[in-house]
Amino acid sequence: MTPDDVPIRDDTIRLGQFLKLAALIDTGADAKAVIADGQVTVNGEVELRRGRQLHPGDRVAIGPRSARVTRAAGA
Repeated sequence: MTPDDVPIRDDTIRLGQFLKLAALIDTGADAKAVIADGQVTVNGEVELRRGRQLHPGDRVAIGPRSARVTRAAGA
């Protein structure tokens, strides 16, 4: 499945914030739970740190749903 491109304004974004921005989860509490359960992968590897810094080009997935960090136009 092709990931959705999700633009960010800054150079980096924390994983927990990105999961909400990309609509992969609904709340910060959901982010904490799915990350702690090992359900989140970053670039194909399980990530357990909610504060992991993501950069444009990183791909985040929860099960079959995925999103790719991109730079916002004009950023």
